[in-house]
This record gives sequence, structure tokens and C-alpha cells, in this order.
Amino acid sequence: MINLIDLEKKINSELTTKINKSEIRHNQIYVEIDKDDLIDTVLFVKTNKDTKFRQLIDITVVDYPEQTQRFRIVYLFLSHEFNQRMILSYSITENEIIPSLTSIFPAANWMEREVFDMYGVKFKDHPDLRRILTDYGFEGHPLRKDFPLTGHTEVRYSEDKKKVISEPVKLEQNYRNFDYESPWEGTKYIKEQSDNDDKKN
Repeated sequence: MINLIDLEKKINSELTTKINKSEIRHNQIYVEIDKDDLIDTVLFVKTNKDTKFRQLIDITVVDYPEQTQRFRIVYLFLSHEFNQRMILSYSITENEIIPSLTSIFPAANWMEREVFDMYGVKFKDHPDLRRILTDYGFEGHPLRKDFPLTGHTEVRYSEDKKKVISEPVKLEQNYRNFDYESPWEGTKYIKEQSDNDDKKN
């Protein structure tokens, strides 16, 4: 079985100009590339006899809303033959369109749809890029850090209309005010009431 150090050397020697950075951490290879080199890099690590990363485990995104290159696209690969894992990543701006891996890994179809649905990242040449987890007409992308925790709309059954309706989220005022004190110490308004009672006595 090829070891991680040799594997990293092989990837770097064959893809010299395409690799921005590589390192071994947590018993895995981490490789950083540019978006434009994705297809060539993935084809190499899948088909080369010394790498054989033939399974795409997952595609995910990390959101950094304060940065110019807001999204970090992350691909997780597995080599069954060598029992090794590789994490491939690159950064993009919010509106960039990135290459689809569906022609190389058919399993990427659903993974890319999930990334599109949750983060709004678009894929070029994807055969069926539409939402997969949220409902028709859903607004926004739930895993972006600027998406409100309560969402924009809520779905409920209306007794008056006798059907399920969608309406803007309305939170009662008592659900908006939170104190983050320990319940073991007593909440602030109970403490204040206790202090007032002590002063009266």
C-alpha cells in the first residue's frame, strides 16, 4: 500500500502547476487548487494507478461572508485500493459558477444540487440543477451565515382556509427576548423581584 508521503509527492510531481498547497493532517492529504484546475486534478487523482481516488464521498461548502472569496468549496475523496482519503478545496466569490463533476463522478449530481440549494453555488454543465431539500418557491439559502435562524416564511395548516398555507414568520415578543443566564442561578427578572421583596421587608 502506498503511504501518504509518497502519495503527496506523486500528486505534487504530476500536477506541479495546478497545486497551490498540499499537506498531510489527521492522516489525510489536504490539497488546495484553483477553480479552473478542478477537472484536470480530479481526472488525474481518479485515473492514475498510484492514486486511485475512485470514490467521491461528499461535496460541501464553508461560508466566510466577510471575505471577498466568500465560499470555500470542499471535495472529499476516498481511495479504496490504498485506504487513503484526500480533501480537495478552492475558494470562489459569491456569484462565480464552478465546473460540475457529474461527468466524472455521477454521484456528484445530488451533492451539487444540495450545495446549490443550501448555499446558492451554481455549477456549469450540471444536468439538472434545481433545489433538492427545500420546497418549491423557497427564498434564500439556509446554510449561508446571513440566513435568519427563523427563516423568512413558515408553513402551517389554516383552519379557516382548510389547507396548508405559507406566510411570513411572526415571532411573539416573549420569544424574542432571551437572557442567557444559568437557570440554576435564576433568571434576571426573578432576581430583581427577589431583591425588591427583600428591600420591602
